[in-house]
Amino acid sequence: MPLENVGGRWHPAAMGTLVYSTIGSLDGYVNDARGAFDWAEPPEDVIGSINDVLEGVDTYLYGRRMYEVMHVWETDPDFAGPGLSPETARFSRGWRVAEKVVFSATLATPVTARTRIEARYSADAVRDVVDATDGAVTIEGPTLATHALRDGLVDEVHRYVAPTLVGGGTPVFPAGIRLDLELVEQRRFDRGFALLRYAVR
Repeated sequence: MPLENVGGRWHPAAMGTLVYSTIGSLDGYVNDARGAFDWAEPPEDVIGSINDVLEGVDTYLYGRRMYEVMHVWETDPDFAGPGLSPETARFSRGWRVAEKVVFSATLATPVTARTRIEARYSADAVRDVVDATDGAVTIEGPTLATHALRDGLVDEVHRYVAPTLVGGGTPVFPAGIRLDLELVEQRRFDRGFALLRYAVR
Protein backbone atom coordinates (compact mmCIF):
# COMPACT_ATOMS: atom_id res chain seq x y z
CA MET A 1 0.00 0.00 0.00
CA PRO A 2 1.55 3.38 -0.94
CA LEU A 3 2.40 6.06 1.56
CA GLU A 4 0.21 9.14 1.56
CA ASN A 5 1.46 12.72 1.30
CA VAL A 6 -0.21 14.73 4.06
CA GLY A 7 0.85 18.33 4.50
CA GLY A 8 4.03 17.79 2.53
CA ARG A 9 5.14 14.77 4.56
CA TRP A 10 4.83 11.10 3.72
CA HIS A 11 2.73 9.03 6.11
CA PRO A 12 1.66 5.40 5.93
CA ALA A 13 -1.91 4.56 5.03
CA ALA A 14 -4.18 2.70 7.44
CA MET A 15 -2.38 -0.62 6.99
CA GLY A 16 1.24 -1.62 7.34
CA THR A 17 3.49 -0.81 4.40
CA LEU A 18 6.81 -2.46 3.50
CA VAL A 19 9.32 -0.09 1.89
CA TYR A 20 12.67 -1.00 0.35
CA SER A 21 14.76 2.17 0.68
CA THR A 22 18.31 2.47 -0.56
CA ILE A 23 21.00 4.90 -1.70
CA GLY A 24 23.02 3.71 -4.66
CA SER A 25 25.07 4.75 -7.65
CA LEU A 26 23.59 5.67 -11.01
CA ASP A 27 24.79 2.34 -12.39
CA GLY A 28 22.94 0.46 -9.67
CA TYR A 29 25.27 -0.44 -6.79
CA VAL A 30 25.00 0.19 -3.05
CA ASN A 31 28.76 -0.14 -2.62
CA ASP A 32 31.71 -0.40 -4.97
CA ALA A 33 34.05 -3.29 -5.71
CA ARG A 34 36.08 -2.44 -2.57
CA GLY A 35 32.96 -2.49 -0.43
CA ALA A 36 33.15 1.28 0.07
CA PHE A 37 30.15 3.60 -0.07
CA ASP A 38 31.62 6.95 0.98
CA TRP A 39 30.66 8.28 -2.46
CA ALA A 40 27.00 7.82 -1.45
CA GLU A 41 27.13 10.14 1.58
CA PRO A 42 23.92 12.12 1.16
CA PRO A 43 23.60 15.90 1.35
CA GLU A 44 21.44 17.49 4.03
CA ASP A 45 18.32 17.78 1.87
CA VAL A 46 18.44 14.06 1.01
CA ILE A 47 18.72 13.20 4.71
CA GLY A 48 15.73 15.46 5.32
CA SER A 49 13.71 13.63 2.68
CA ILE A 50 14.62 10.28 4.24
CA ASN A 51 13.64 11.62 7.66
CA ASP A 52 10.23 12.73 6.37
CA VAL A 53 9.51 9.14 5.37
CA LEU A 54 11.04 7.63 8.49
CA GLU A 55 8.77 9.66 10.75
CA GLY A 56 6.08 7.17 9.75
CA VAL A 57 8.31 4.11 10.19
CA ASP A 58 7.72 1.86 13.19
CA THR A 59 10.23 -0.91 12.45
CA TYR A 60 13.46 -1.48 10.51
CA LEU A 61 14.24 -4.92 9.08
CA TYR A 62 17.92 -5.80 8.69
CA GLY A 63 20.22 -8.63 7.84
CA ARG A 64 23.30 -8.96 10.01
CA ARG A 65 25.67 -6.98 7.79
CA MET A 66 23.36 -3.98 7.42
CA TYR A 67 22.61 -4.03 11.15
CA GLU A 68 26.33 -3.93 11.88
CA VAL A 69 26.63 -0.86 9.65
CA MET A 70 23.65 0.90 11.20
CA HIS A 71 23.90 0.17 14.92
CA VAL A 72 26.54 2.89 15.30
CA TRP A 73 23.62 5.34 15.50
CA GLU A 74 23.14 3.98 19.02
CA THR A 75 26.48 2.44 20.00
CA ASP A 76 28.97 5.10 18.81
CA PRO A 77 28.87 8.43 20.71
CA ASP A 78 30.08 10.26 17.60
CA PHE A 79 26.77 9.42 15.92
CA ALA A 80 24.68 11.01 18.66
CA GLY A 81 26.81 14.01 19.60
CA PRO A 82 26.35 17.75 19.26
CA GLY A 83 28.48 17.91 16.11
CA LEU A 84 25.80 16.36 13.90
CA SER A 85 23.94 18.44 11.35
CA PRO A 86 20.25 19.10 12.17
CA GLU A 87 18.89 16.47 9.78
CA THR A 88 21.52 13.91 10.77
CA ALA A 89 20.68 14.47 14.45
CA ARG A 90 17.01 14.03 13.59
CA PHE A 91 17.81 10.75 11.85
CA SER A 92 19.85 9.57 14.83
CA ARG A 93 17.02 10.26 17.27
CA GLY A 94 14.47 8.51 15.09
CA TRP A 95 16.67 5.46 14.57
CA ARG A 96 17.18 4.92 18.29
CA VAL A 97 13.47 4.94 19.14
CA ALA A 98 12.34 2.67 16.28
CA GLU A 99 11.96 -1.09 16.61
CA LYS A 100 14.50 -3.26 14.79
CA VAL A 101 14.26 -6.86 13.64
CA VAL A 102 17.52 -8.51 12.57
CA PHE A 103 17.42 -11.71 10.54
CA SER A 104 20.59 -13.62 11.34
CA ALA A 105 21.53 -17.21 12.05
CA THR A 106 24.85 -16.15 13.60
CA LEU A 107 24.02 -13.10 15.72
CA ALA A 108 22.94 -14.24 19.17
CA THR A 109 22.40 -10.97 21.01
CA PRO A 110 21.61 -7.47 19.72
CA VAL A 111 23.76 -4.53 20.79
CA THR A 112 20.94 -1.99 20.59
CA ALA A 113 17.68 -1.45 22.44
CA ARG A 114 14.27 -2.22 20.92
CA THR A 115 15.91 -4.96 18.83
CA ARG A 116 15.12 -8.62 18.43
CA ILE A 117 16.83 -11.38 16.48
CA GLU A 118 15.07 -13.74 14.10
CA ALA A 119 17.24 -16.78 13.43
CA ARG A 120 16.08 -17.11 9.83
CA TYR A 121 14.26 -15.12 7.21
CA SER A 122 10.77 -16.19 6.27
CA ALA A 123 8.00 -14.46 4.37
CA ASP A 124 5.62 -15.20 7.25
CA ALA A 125 7.93 -13.49 9.75
CA VAL A 126 8.06 -10.34 7.61
CA ARG A 127 4.29 -10.38 7.07
CA ASP A 128 3.78 -10.68 10.83
CA VAL A 129 5.88 -7.55 11.45
CA VAL A 130 4.11 -5.54 8.74
CA ASP A 131 0.64 -6.71 9.77
CA ALA A 132 1.32 -5.79 13.39
CA THR A 133 1.68 -2.09 12.61
CA ASP A 134 -0.40 0.66 11.08
CA GLY A 135 2.85 2.41 10.18
CA ALA A 136 5.56 1.70 7.70
CA VAL A 137 8.29 -0.92 7.90
CA THR A 138 11.53 -0.47 6.00
CA ILE A 139 13.63 -3.34 4.73
CA GLU A 140 17.22 -2.25 4.26
CA GLY A 141 20.13 -3.91 2.56
CA PRO A 142 19.85 -5.59 -0.84
CA THR A 143 20.48 -9.12 0.41
CA LEU A 144 17.48 -9.15 2.74
CA ALA A 145 15.39 -7.08 0.33
CA THR A 146 16.01 -9.67 -2.39
CA HIS A 147 14.03 -12.24 -0.41
CA ALA A 148 11.17 -9.85 0.25
CA LEU A 149 11.04 -8.74 -3.39
CA ARG A 150 10.97 -12.33 -4.59
CA ASP A 151 8.21 -13.14 -2.10
CA GLY A 152 6.10 -10.22 -3.32
CA LEU A 153 6.12 -8.46 0.05
CA VAL A 154 7.46 -5.02 -0.91
CA ASP A 155 4.90 -2.25 -1.41
CA GLU A 156 7.23 0.58 -2.36
CA VAL A 157 10.79 1.10 -3.58
CA HIS A 158 12.55 4.36 -2.68
CA ARG A 159 15.75 4.68 -4.68
CA TYR A 160 18.01 7.60 -3.89
CA VAL A 161 20.51 7.89 -6.74
CA ALA A 162 24.00 9.28 -6.22
CA PRO A 163 25.54 10.96 -9.29
CA THR A 164 28.33 8.41 -9.48
CA LEU A 165 29.28 5.42 -11.62
CA VAL A 166 31.27 2.86 -9.64
CA GLY A 167 31.51 0.05 -12.18
CA GLY A 168 30.74 -2.85 -9.85
CA GLY A 169 29.94 -3.91 -6.33
CA THR A 170 26.75 -5.08 -4.60
CA PRO A 171 23.76 -4.40 -6.86
CA VAL A 172 20.69 -2.53 -5.66
CA PHE A 173 18.54 -5.19 -7.32
CA PRO A 174 19.65 -8.79 -7.91
CA ALA A 175 19.37 -10.53 -11.24
CA GLY A 176 16.29 -12.57 -11.94
CA ILE A 177 13.62 -10.39 -10.33
CA ARG A 178 10.79 -9.02 -12.46
CA LEU A 179 8.45 -6.39 -11.01
CA ASP A 180 6.09 -3.88 -12.58
CA LEU A 181 6.47 -0.51 -10.89
CA GLU A 182 4.61 2.77 -11.00
CA LEU A 183 6.60 5.99 -10.61
CA VAL A 184 4.79 8.07 -7.98
CA GLU A 185 7.45 10.68 -7.15
CA GLN A 186 10.70 12.04 -8.50
CA ARG A 187 12.81 14.74 -6.88
CA ARG A 188 16.16 16.46 -7.39
CA PHE A 189 18.48 17.32 -4.53
CA ASP A 190 21.78 19.06 -3.90
CA ARG A 191 24.99 17.73 -5.47
CA GLY A 192 23.05 15.94 -8.22
CA PHE A 193 21.25 13.38 -6.04
CA ALA A 194 17.76 12.28 -7.07
CA LEU A 195 14.88 10.26 -5.67
CA LEU A 196 12.81 7.79 -7.67
CA ARG A 197 9.89 6.51 -5.62
CA TYR A 198 7.91 3.60 -7.03
CA ALA A 199 4.82 1.73 -5.96
CA VAL A 200 4.89 -1.98 -6.72
CA ARG A 201 1.91 -2.89 -8.87
